[in-house]
Order: sequence, then structure tokens, then C-alpha cells
Amino acid sequence: MSLPAEFHDIAKRVSNWGRWGADDEIGTLNLITDTVVREAAATVQSGLRIPLALPLQQDGVQSGLIPGRINPLHTMVQINQELFGPGTVATSDDTAVLSLQTATHWDALTHASHSGKIYNGRPAATITAHGGAEFSGIDKAPHVVSRGVLLDVARALGTDRLPGDHAVTPKDLEAAEELAGVRVRSGDIVLVRTGQVQVLLAGDRNAYGHPSPGLSIRTPEWFRARDAAAVANDTLTFEIFPPEIDDLWLGVHALDLVEMGMLQGQNWNLEALSTACAQERRYAFLLSAMPEPFVGATGTPVAPVAIL
Repeated sequence: MSLPAEFHDIAKRVSNWGRWGADDEIGTLNLITDTVVREAAATVQSGLRIPLALPLQQDGVQSGLIPGRINPLHTMVQINQELFGPGTVATSDDTAVLSLQTATHWDALTHASHSGKIYNGRPAATITAHGGAEFSGIDKAPHVVSRGVLLDVARALGTDRLPGDHAVTPKDLEAAEELAGVRVRSGDIVLVRTGQVQVLLAGDRNAYGHPSPGLSIRTPEWFRARDAAAVANDTLTFEIFPPEIDDLWLGVHALDLVEMGMLQGQNWNLEALSTACAQERRYAFLLSAMPEPFVGATGTPVAPVAIL
């Protein structure tokens, strides 16, 4: 089944292929310049630090909805072992097996492909079983530190959590900008709150994933016009699920990652940040969200921190 003409029309309008040269592997992260980072640092006022990651645990986010994704399996491999003889300092070590997109994470640009291509027109076949992503793996992402902007769509629309069939539109994003009193600008990392993570925090993993509010197929053009560097939200699937256009599954993924070259983040806990931003009446902050540099990986866990 081929992708609909509507998808290809949007793809042409948002494409960043060649914008930063034929060899580019990082896409919109090019927009996080030294100037952007200096201005981001200037947003810090109180020094309040808000972690945005969900815990990595065996009873975690994954419910089986997405094939192959498992919650972390954590094992101790030594416990209080005196490696250098009796009476010496003892150490404990552990190991883990997990999906790299298991909880709070970034999708690398290679996480999605369409029509046999990944970002910047490279063949999707450059992702292999043993080598992973030859181009645009998450290890290629430089420092992901910039001005963060919380677009609290749920609060802007007068609710604590958007219903499962709500597709977040550009109009919704602009309502959240108005609430925030801030405009998304080049190099920003945008955090879109739907409130959906509340379902997970209440203990219902299945209802968290489906049905789920999320970004509409109309939003990539909005982010392209604003030159956002990356976007993350508080849902499992990032985009509305099931999709708003019949049989166009993961269309937003393809537009953001493949066409724009823009990192996506999922399963971010934005609840405490929403409260803090409302209390302080400011929605822009310094955001540190460094990916773990797994070589060739198509995603990675991240422990982001917003600093107000």
C-alpha cells in the first residue's frame, strides 16, 4: 500500500534534504547554534531543576503494543564482592537488557523510513542488522541543549488531559503559545503536553498507548516554519493513535524524522513542569536532553532536565 498523495505533498513542503549539505546527518540540530545556547542559558532565573524522565524499571511503559520493545531487565552481576582479596574494598555491579526506546527517549532520524529512504535521501538499506544505522544514528547527534518551550496544550484548552481522539493541531499549538506568552523560535526544543502520561502514572499501560492523543499530520509544517530543533511529548506514540487519516500509520514520524531531520521524543513526564511553569508564569527554560551515544542506534534513553 503506497502512501497517499496528501502525505507526499506535505513532505515536499517540509523537506530539509540538502539544506545543510549532502553530507549532513543531524538535520534540525544544526539550528542549535552557540547564540541559541547562550540565549537559552539566559532564561535561568530561579535555578529550579525539574527532571522529565520516567523511571527505567521492569514494570515500565511497554505493554506489548509495539513489537519487540521490552521493559528493562535488570540483573546484579556482583554484590559486595571483594575483588582484591578479603578485607579490601567491595563493589557491586549490574547489567541491563532493554529496548532503547523503552521509556523516555529520543527517536534518531533513522527510526523511520519511507519509500526506501531515510533523512537526506540516503537509502534505508544503510541500516543493517549488525551495524545498525550507518548514517544519522543517535551517536551522531551533538549536544542537545537549548531553550526549551513548554506548549501546554491541555492547559490551554482548559482540560487536565486531552481525550484519546484529539489530534493536536497548529491552532492548538498557537493557543498554547498564547497561554505561555512565548513564541517558538529557531533552535528551540518544543515540549507538547497532552496530559496522556497521567494514564500511565495511574497504572494503566494499555490505555496509555491506545487510544492516545498526539500530534496531527498538520503539525510538521508548523514546526518547519518555526525551525524547531526537536519536539517531544508525553505519549507513547508521539502522534495521534489511531491515525487521523485512514491507513496512514506513523505519517508524522516520517515527516519529522525522514523529511525534516528533526528528533522526536516520547514518554516524557511533563506534569511537574506544567505545574511549575504555571506557578512561575513562564514557559521557556534551559533544557538539557543529551542522548546516550549508542553507536548506530535508532533511538536512545534520555534523562532530560528543565532548568527554570
